[in-house]
Amino acid sequence: MTEAYWLPILWAGLVAFAVLAYVVLDGFDLGLGILFPVEKGEGDRDVMVNSVAPVWDGNETWLIFGGAALYGVFPVAYSTILPALYPTIIAMLLALIFRGVAFEFRFRAHTPTGRRQWDLAFWLGSTTAALAQGLTLGGLMQGIKVQDGQYAGGWWDWLTPFTVLCGIAVVIGYGLLGACWLVWRTEGDLQRRSRRHASVLGALMLAMIVVVSLWTPQLHLHYLRHWLVWPRVLIVSPVPVLVAALAILFFWSLKRDHHLTPLLCALGWFFLSFSGLGISLWPWIVPPSIDIWQASSPPTSQIFLLVGSAVLVPTILAYTAYAYWVFRGKIGADTHYH
Repeated sequence: MTEAYWLPILWAGLVAFAVLAYVVLDGFDLGLGILFPVEKGEGDRDVMVNSVAPVWDGNETWLIFGGAALYGVFPVAYSTILPALYPTIIAMLLALIFRGVAFEFRFRAHTPTGRRQWDLAFWLGSTTAALAQGLTLGGLMQGIKVQDGQYAGGWWDWLTPFTVLCGIAVVIGYGLLGACWLVWRTEGDLQRRSRRHASVLGALMLAMIVVVSLWTPQLHLHYLRHWLVWPRVLIVSPVPVLVAALAILFFWSLKRDHHLTPLLCALGWFFLSFSGLGISLWPWIVPPSIDIWQASSPPTSQIFLLVGSAVLVPTILAYTAYAYWVFRGKIGADTHYH
């Protein structure tokens, strides 16, 4: 195998890892904002925000890394996907900025009314960002019209019932991660309410996984073949079995008052869903017409960027792990963010 063959595969794995790392780390972060309307107590909301205050900003590093890798390694995909999904991507970025501002300013509001306004902004930014990410994912999965290497569709092609379903699914999924995070990191009444939220959102999440999984193979014959044709079925078949096994463990752990297990199960659902997505798309990066080799930059550029990533990725992993280790443990009302 030549460098031109295996380098795009390696980089596709790195980009997929960056996206998954972002979903895992920033998902529960956004989920806390999504859960704000169901937690009316100002003190409880403070605890929710304080539980992620030391780490929330660093979680978005993976989103930046994934976008930069797409730009440098798969420029054809970058120049095709962005014009097709500009509305959702711009909405996501603006929502993340809006949410970040609300995160900081809610602690500096001098009146109850001001605090409520920033809480509303935090919820709106979190929910919009999650919804936009789901719409972006759905728009990519349903396919992008390409002609002569350029986007050939319209401004609203991304908006379909399938993409709306994906958007709602991501909002529910992030809300589930947020509830499970609170089960792990808090205690008392807030933790008990979070268990109830997690139970409801877990059931909704399972329903969304089933519906999206049944709908996806109908989008393209290529997807259907990946899920049903031998021997790929051997790779696919464990996914629904593991989802069901995690569901049993998830609801059992909630009833048994486990703290960390529900979060691990929810993260397992995301990993399995992400794996199913990868199985469906491979080797496309712009379905249904451009694969990772057609979209990649010259091998020399990929090697140059790979050297930098060999330093950058372990560094990000190290300081992320260190931050979570330093700020481990339960968060209470006496914990303050400055």
